[in-house]
Amino acid sequence: YHDTEFPVENLRMLAVKTTCKDRWRQILNEADKIHQVHLFTLQEGVSLAQYREMRESGVRLVVPSSLHKKYPEAVRAELMTLGAFIAELTELYADIP
Repeated sequence: YHDTEFPVENLRMLAVKTTCKDRWRQILNEADKIHQVHLFTLQEGVSLAQYREMRESGVRLVVPSSLHKKYPEAVRAELMTLGAFIAELTELYADIP
């Protein structure tokens, strides 16, 4: 993160909150170089309005697949599992020495 030589587009952040509520906003200032931060949560669903607000703020939800059905149907396809997040990192960093 502090290495100025490292490409900013390859930076990722995974914040963890048991529940989202209003506290999800706390993560927005934790890594200002990263435009899309990931938030892992065990919360059983959020409202469509809250989800949209999170997405507009650059937050991508990472949720266990067993909880996806608790989220509005309209957003389920956009939810990420922890396994998918790890796979994304593995692919992203595969060619970095």
